[in-house]
Amino acid sequence: MPAATFTRTPSAREQRADLVLAAIMFVGAILSAALSTISEIYGDTRAEPWTALVYAAVITAPLALRRRFPAPVAVVVCLAYFTAVSLQVPEIYVGNIAMFVALYTVGAWMNERRAAMIVRVAIIVGMFVWLLVTMYREAIEQADEAEVAAGLMSPYIAFMLIQVLLNALYFGGAYYFGDRSWNAAQAREILELRTAELEREREVTAAQAVALDRVRIARELHDVVAHHVSVMGVQAGAARLVIDQDPEKARGILSGIEGSARDAIHELRQLLETLRTPGGDSTETASTVTLDDIADLARASSEAGLPTDYAVIGEPVAVPSVVAVNLYRIAQESLTNARRHAGVGATADVRVRYDADAVEVEVVNTGRTVSALRPGLGQLGMRERAAASGGTLEVAPRSAGGLRVRARVPLGSPVGIVDQNAGIDRKDAPS
Repeated sequence: MPAATFTRTPSAREQRADLVLAAIMFVGAILSAALSTISEIYGDTRAEPWTALVYAAVITAPLALRRRFPAPVAVVVCLAYFTAVSLQVPEIYVGNIAMFVALYTVGAWMNERRAAMIVRVAIIVGMFVWLLVTMYREAIEQADEAEVAAGLMSPYIAFMLIQVLLNALYFGGAYYFGDRSWNAAQAREILELRTAELEREREVTAAQAVALDRVRIARELHDVVAHHVSVMGVQAGAARLVIDQDPEKARGILSGIEGSARDAIHELRQLLETLRTPGGDSTETASTVTLDDIADLARASSEAGLPTDYAVIGEPVAVPSVVAVNLYRIAQESLTNARRHAGVGATADVRVRYDADAVEVEVVNTGRTVSALRPGLGQLGMRERAAASGGTLEVAPRSAGGLRVRARVPLGSPVGIVDQNAGIDRKDAPS
């Protein structure tokens, strides 16, 4: 927070504390005046005792408003002190304390910092001028005394130097501690603001983490359920068509449905175990699939009624497990969409390509002509997976019919972070 924008406003509690301070100082001034009168301070030249009572009220009452009006209070207190010393009112100790508090308050509570400096400097300079004039007058009056003119460091001059030193420490301390209080309050205000900002950021981060986990869970559930249910649906339809003519083939298809159901339950259980594991980083890291398992996807796709060719191009290299899982899921979702939407007689080709600097998975299927892509949860999940791996995804219709899906991930690229807001409150059609 810039220094120019910081202001201090006394609270109700602090204002009550000022009232208490003024009352205590008033009682102290009365006691000091009584004791000073008894001790005959100033000797025979002192003012009447009743003037001390008036002085006690004038110099302490303004302190009740010191934080709200620091400059006027400081001026009134200093003028009262100057007048009391000039008239030799029998009270000097509480007056000194009151003037110190008033000067300190200007530095600690006055929001106009330039004015605060001017007020304090003016008071200090005025007091020192008055002190020097007083010292000079007393020196002239006592010039005929031997001890004054006896040498460079006579007792009188030593006493005057002590007075100058004490006043320098007195006024310097009030100035320094006032500024220090202001700076401490400013630093405390900045710290409180930053703490509040960090708390808001923590809440936002927690909400984003929850949203991100929900997106990951939704994506994983969609991939697992959509794939296996799609396979089981196709196989169930094929079994229904041949059950009367070829019971043996129907039994084989039903066995495939049973296997798909077991696979779905296994993957769902694996997902749930990951969610229940404390400190689990993500659902993807618990999966054991690799890029080599894409061959099983192609084989299962052929068995489900979509003839699928599989090929590996280039020299296979090791890739991070998260990247392998994401590319596997992209291939899985692409084949699932092809089975659902490509139509009768469609085929698919799956290519895993290793370049010098990237790994690429491409799924191309024939079938119905796609005039325009319908954004859905499947496409959204694939794009999120590609982005999470630090790669890119292309989904484009083919002029001859069908779709081409290509996911490319640079080797050695840092794994990205999925946009927390992606997929939230979307009303896209399901893939």
